[in-house]
Amino acid sequence: MSPENFFRALADETRLRCVVLIQQQGELCVCELNYALNLAQPKISRHLATLKAAKILQDRREGLWIFYNLHPELPAWFKQVLQETVAGIQELSPFCTDKKNLALMPNRPTNTRCVLY
Repeated sequence: MSPENFFRALADETRLRCVVLIQQQGELCVCELNYALNLAQPKISRHLATLKAAKILQDRREGLWIFYNLHPELPAWFKQVLQETVAGIQELSPFCTDKKNLALMPNRPTNTRCVLY
């Protein structure tokens, strides 16, 4: 992954919010990201596809559900930049709001199934 592609992929607010939340929480289902970011599923899915194409995220399918996590082959420099970024912005809006929203999600999946809202 080139630095240009990395920063281009994270330049969009929705993509950055998704990556920050996944960095903080670990693997998340699309329904969790929809709930936390309070955005429509097609918009979230489109941005997740961009992050997957950039090899920042990988997905895992389980039946109808898709779970996303950071790609295991991310370069060390990327992981370091991401950790520093999350540490610096986690208390800022909308990132702190996303984390709070996710914590308040009723019937949150246990990475085995999702409930549609």
